[in-house]
Amino acid sequence: MSSTAFNHCNLPPWVIASRHYNDHPQPLEVQGVRGANRFLFNRLETIADRDERGQVFSDYLSVKFALHHEQGQTDTARKSLRNSYLRFLKGWMMDSNSVEGAVLKGWVESRMGIAPAFHNGRISGSDSEAHYRYVMDRTRGSKRTNAINAQLDLLYEYCQYELHREHGAKPWLDLYRGTHDASEHDLVEQIGKREQIVRLNNLVSFTDQEERAWEFGSTVWATRVPLTKIFFFDQLLPTSLLKGEGEYLVIGGEYLVRRIMCTF
Repeated sequence: MSSTAFNHCNLPPWVIASRHYNDHPQPLEVQGVRGANRFLFNRLETIADRDERGQVFSDYLSVKFALHHEQGQTDTARKSLRNSYLRFLKGWMMDSNSVEGAVLKGWVESRMGIAPAFHNGRISGSDSEAHYRYVMDRTRGSKRTNAINAQLDLLYEYCQYELHREHGAKPWLDLYRGTHDASEHDLVEQIGKREQIVRLNNLVSFTDQEERAWEFGSTVWATRVPLTKIFFFDQLLPTSLLKGEGEYLVIGGEYLVRRIMCTF
């Protein structure tokens, strides 16, 4: 995984992707998003119920990006609705190597400056076949929707708002990841018999349920994820289409992981 020289955050890419950042998280924000949408966040402060806040957020994006023109409008407007941020989240949950997955990985690369390491194959460089597929999928997905990166900017900031509101000053969550092929992740350093530093893809799925993680592979890792690196979790929005089994979408980089032994 490589980092670009530029991003749209208050911290440089190599800091965000480092293990040291995970040990000592700092506030992370996409530049200008909170300020440009202060009306939304001021409104959220007045609402006690999380589902109601989620509905206000969804309605705000629907109006801001003209996603509400479902009927009686042009084909372009209807396509915009179908290709809103919700479509990309659902696509990721079905297949992270899909067109939708490429668009989400592309958002991380653009905003955080962390390039993907895997998309339908290991991305070994800009001239690799996997990189070509990633670029083509990202382009194909992005051009069919209305300002998808700007939509995802707001989604990330809203996720951060809700995590801070729920967990306060707590810096981390303990999460789990199951994988069938642990060797697809770059081993940076072996710490102990079951602990190692691995370099994860720029966006990866975790769960907060250890038992659930075993459904996704014969190797399960436990790790401590900074709240600031959580892009989305499946209880964030009120729509039942995105309700899952404790899934979290996490911005990647170097992580200290501990292999969990199967006890059942």
